Amino acid sequence: MATEQENHVPDSVIPHGSLPPLRYRDLPEPISLRRMIGPSIVLTGLALGSGEFIFWPYITYKTGFVFFWACILGVITQYFLNMEIERWTLATGESVITGFCRLSFHWAWIFLILNIVPWAWPGWATGAAQIISWSIWEPQMTETGLQSYHVIPMAIGSLLLVGVILTSGPVVYNTVERLQLILVSLVFVFAILLAIAVVRWEHIQAMLYGIMSIGQMPDESSSGLDTIFLLGALAFAGAGGTTNLCQSNFIKDKGYGMGHYVGRITSPVTGQEEAVSDVGYHFPYTEENISRWNAWWKAASREHALTFILPCLLSLALLSLISYALIHDSDTDYSHDINFVWGQATEIHIRLGVLFKWAFLGIGIAALLTTELGILDACARISSDIVKVNFCRQIDWLSGSKLYFIFLWAEILFGCFILLIGMDKPGLLLKTTAAMNGGVMFLYSMTLLYLNKRVLRGPLSMHPVRLLALIWSTLFFGYFTIKALVIEVIPYLRDVAGLT
Repeated sequence: MATEQENHVPDSVIPHGSLPPLRYRDLPEPISLRRMIGPSIVLTGLALGSGEFIFWPYITYKTGFVFFWACILGVITQYFLNMEIERWTLATGESVITGFCRLSFHWAWIFLILNIVPWAWPGWATGAAQIISWSIWEPQMTETGLQSYHVIPMAIGSLLLVGVILTSGPVVYNTVERLQLILVSLVFVFAILLAIAVVRWEHIQAMLYGIMSIGQMPDESSSGLDTIFLLGALAFAGAGGTTNLCQSNFIKDKGYGMGHYVGRITSPVTGQEEAVSDVGYHFPYTEENISRWNAWWKAASREHALTFILPCLLSLALLSLISYALIHDSDTDYSHDINFVWGQATEIHIRLGVLFKWAFLGIGIAALLTTELGILDACARISSDIVKVNFCRQIDWLSGSKLYFIFLWAEILFGCFILLIGMDKPGLLLKTTAAMNGGVMFLYSMTLLYLNKRVLRGPLSMHPVRLLALIWSTLFFGYFTIKALVIEVIPYLRDVAGLT
């Protein structure tokens, strides 16, 4: 139990560094589990268009389930990682990056860069545009892969559409939550129906055997899957990169814990701006507040388990089984870019008819576009939060909501620029984004471990199992990040520089 001084002096519990100290208020009463559902569904929707629909089905197409054990470990690791991200926000109402900045101001610009650069490449919008192109103009296989028409203008149009959707909703979080809930529901219903139609017991046996083959790696020479690709797939076994950090922003806007006092991002066009606190609050360690804390933590853990870890594991298993059942033994080479998606659609047409084919392509388009929407939203949230709290606290007219829409449309315009200069291959764009975010997860796993271990103590401290999980997360992502640097990145940079 904390001393009387610790109950009333903010700095005695949480240091503030270059930021204003936390103010003290009692922890709000917990809300029901039903009212808490939402933030983890948003995160699950982000995962559907990357790891679930693209990366792991592609790996399964190329190598079977030899690496699927890492996928399962990746999702479980992200569960514990996300809950430690939530811990800080439940206790303070601040984003976890603001917590990092309380340790050192330098984390502000470091995470601003790490949040913007990896997500600058519009791979999801480009992927959706390519599938739309295939749906309208039946593609023909060439030596360089499937033909695609008008991908760039359609990708630019989809980016602009995402911007309009995010700008038109009065409360941005509510808009994103509703869209992701619809997407996740549609994908699950269709994936279950499709799996019932095409998956056989021997396919499930192959997956179970792969899950048990811990430590086994794909052969790069035969599969063409390099370490950077595998690092990206691990990052996207779940949400990935800084989008995991945005879970603290999501639960803050939902009103979890001390986030109840902070305020939400609203549209400058259709919404009424809310008073948003730049820094958060903490609570005295009284018996009543600790009882409320335990209730909040228990409910948040259940919400995340029910609406993140279970849906992610199920969707990864279903979509990978479908890919394996449809095209793993195909005589046609669909390995170029995201051509394997069309390969699945072709097999679905042959086996189940044209309606299932168009439904599959439609689900793919929706998954990729909604993921692009979620990523642009998350990136803008994190960037605006960092800039407002650390650089613009004294500029009253420049609110967090205004900064959000500045970053949002800057990202969209930059994505359009990337497309206009000819970078229109979704596979390359997604691989670049994913590999960068794998390295980012290594970095913030270490930082989060230090923050929650050294700052949140006493009744808020981590259980030893969760402490071990964060150590594991650091080692897990660190191993593949360092391996990618040593095997792929450093030799490439040396070749570019002309060094031997």
